[in-house]
Amino acid sequence: GRMWAYAVGFTVLPHVGGFLGWFLNRKEIPAWYEKLKKPSWCPSRRVFPVAWTVLYTGMGYASYLVWNDLGGCSSKAIVPLGLYGAQLALNWAWPPLFFGARNLNMALIDILLLDGLAVGTACSWYRINSAAALLLLPYLGWLAMATCLSIRIWRDNPEQQPRKSD
Repeated sequence: GRMWAYAVGFTVLPHVGGFLGWFLNRKEIPAWYEKLKKPSWCPSRRVFPVAWTVLYTGMGYASYLVWNDLGGCSSKAIVPLGLYGAQLALNWAWPPLFFGARNLNMALIDILLLDGLAVGTACSWYRINSAAALLLLPYLGWLAMATCLSIRIWRDNPEQQPRKSD
């Protein structure tokens, strides 16, 4: 009878950090982000909250499926849910690095590490629950676009990068 509560909890969890990241950095978006040079294919600002709501929901529910199939927090869950937790932490760290600290170098390092952990998560989940791994595919696709966007913003806005002291 309590499984629905776990399903809801796991599904909501990714939204917590996502919302916090948006809330803490929301003033930086119009003040700073809008002024950056971005490629023509950069999605509209209005797309991001919709995309992240869908992506976090799918990712969260998928984590519930894996957790459930592994019988909860068992020793078998350490690697697949550890990878998930690590990539989620890097996901949540990106907005404060990019928008809050305006550190394009650290944000780029973060998203490149995030990509590796997210792919590792999907691969480890596939053996446990293929539906859970497939639920991560839209997220991996969005991360690929976000990584390309981060690289372009980093490259095209050199004045935003820390100066080397002489």
